[in-house]
Amino acid sequence: MSSVSTGSGGPPRVLLDATAVPADRGGVGRYVDGLVGALSGAGQDLVVVCQRSDAERFSRIAADAEIVPGPSAVSHRPARLAWEQTGLPLVAEQVGADLIHSPYYTMPLNAPIPVVVTVHDVTFFSEPELHSSVRTGFYRSATRTAVRRAARVVVPSIATRDELVRLVDADAGRIDVARHGVDLETFHPPSEAECRRVRTRLGLHDREYVAFLGVLERRKNVPDLVRGWVRAVQDLETPPVLVLAGSSGWDDGVDQAVAEVPDHLKVVRSGFLRAADLPGLLGGATVVAYPSKAEGFGLPVLEAMACGSAVLTARRLSLPEVGGDAVAYTEPDADSIAESLRALLLDETRRQALSRMGPERAKEFTWEASAQAHLRTYRQAAAGVPV
Repeated sequence: MSSVSTGSGGPPRVLLDATAVPADRGGVGRYVDGLVGALSGAGQDLVVVCQRSDAERFSRIAADAEIVPGPSAVSHRPARLAWEQTGLPLVAEQVGADLIHSPYYTMPLNAPIPVVVTVHDVTFFSEPELHSSVRTGFYRSATRTAVRRAARVVVPSIATRDELVRLVDADAGRIDVARHGVDLETFHPPSEAECRRVRTRLGLHDREYVAFLGVLERRKNVPDLVRGWVRAVQDLETPPVLVLAGSSGWDDGVDQAVAEVPDHLKVVRSGFLRAADLPGLLGGATVVAYPSKAEGFGLPVLEAMACGSAVLTARRLSLPEVGGDAVAYTEPDADSIAESLRALLLDETRRQALSRMGPERAKEFTWEASAQAHLRTYRQAAAGVPV
């Protein structure tokens, strides 16, 4: 792939560092995959450096991009962070990049070309108790560095931009909002066969269920969801099952909350599910509950809407930007979750209305639009406007 001169008015040649993408393809992975594919589709002159295990995947996602497998050591976080400081600038020089995009908080400090950094949320400052002290210290330092040294910072929501300005004294003129998109091929209203496959796999059969999808970490508020669900359904004749889908995170309160569940109620902890199972899980649920205390964006809410789910979420930070009028809201404490969840479970008309509105709302969030926002950021950063 030939380099495009920014001086001629063409787009800068961008090196996107995908080495931080985890194997389980959670929110960060879906952001990078969606963005890379859309940038390639938009004709961006793009080089992707990634873990060796991801090279084939990115070659399929972005057929026109140059894919550079990083050293095998970058699969381990300490080695990756060290390589980012020395190896990443060297790759940029070797491929003739005009710009580096670091899509997950951290950045090389001595890169010879401008660096754009994506900051996904600022809850390490606003809600430090929701994270471990080690994570809080690391991401606070990385965020401050990005705000101070990156040519531009990308955030996924207006709420995150405003929090970054308020809490980190960031320059709003150097922050660009690029909302996430949703892959409508992966996330769609499911067929009956897709729903049945997930029900069978989880042992649900014909039982109704309330679903949660996300990492089981403190800010996702899963213990209060469990307790709110118990209070909402415990006296129903056929109480819906609670399905907690996602990998385990830093929240020892989940086990305790599940242990308190009465014997006549059922909780299923599915662990990490394949992407092919997610439409059936989300679209087949009576309600998808995501009462997170703090989000930089809230991708699971968008994905559930795209699947035609009736979604209950919290009116916190970015979540109303994503859900709009197409979701139901609750306060994030257990009593409020119980009241709001019960009301939604008992109101089929309301659930059907949300199921109709969700996919239409989700169509407003595309990776193509996100890519265009990133392209504007790249041009400004490469041109040094403003620095």
